[in-house]
Amino acid sequence: MTRTMPAAVLWDMDGTLVDTEPYWMAAETPLVESYGGTWSHEQALALVGLGLEDSARIFQAAGVELGVTQIIDHLTNAVMASLAETGIPFRPGARELLADLRAHGVKTALVTMSMRRMADHVVGLMDFEAFDVVIAGDDARRPKPFPDAYLQACEALGVDVAGTVAIEDSPNGLRAAIASGAVSLGVPLMLPLEEVGAHELWPTLEGRSAADIAALHATHTRAVGAR
Repeated sequence: MTRTMPAAVLWDMDGTLVDTEPYWMAAETPLVESYGGTWSHEQALALVGLGLEDSARIFQAAGVELGVTQIIDHLTNAVMASLAETGIPFRPGARELLADLRAHGVKTALVTMSMRRMADHVVGLMDFEAFDVVIAGDDARRPKPFPDAYLQACEALGVDVAGTVAIEDSPNGLRAAIASGAVSLGVPLMLPLEEVGAHELWPTLEGRSAADIAALHATHTRAVGAR
């Protein structure tokens, strides 16, 4: 049976499409230590999926004597430098699924709390036209876990959010996706997602196709209609 594709698939970037979280963490520790502070792995995990302005204020509380914009620029520059050295560290199956969605004519958006220049840098390193729309942290009216960035992406794509699937790796990101009204798919990386309330959790995107996304969306839109 041929399934109807969703109107669009909305992708988080860091930790979902690309495994850049270690790059962020590698930049955070020396920044805090340069101001005499300490930074633990647990503190770093608490920032996963959080808006960069909120993260910057946490670094200020940890002793970093820089402005919010300066902290964001410093960390963004460090991660972009790592990407320039290593190329794009796609999560398993992410590139293949994204390419299959594009081949099936599904609209796609990148919805990230990273800065626009960082998002554009990642998209520019990709070897195919991957996204119709990019909504970055400096575009969002409010950061995740608010739903604004996902709703803005749907506005830009001209689609109803109920007709979309949003893919996330972090609790904050999933909360944003759920609140937006999209069918939410969690693919955990560094943090558990079992208690967040995603429509489905997949351990990996490896081996997944556009047909799987269509089935996911159909299953959960039918469930809503049945209630």
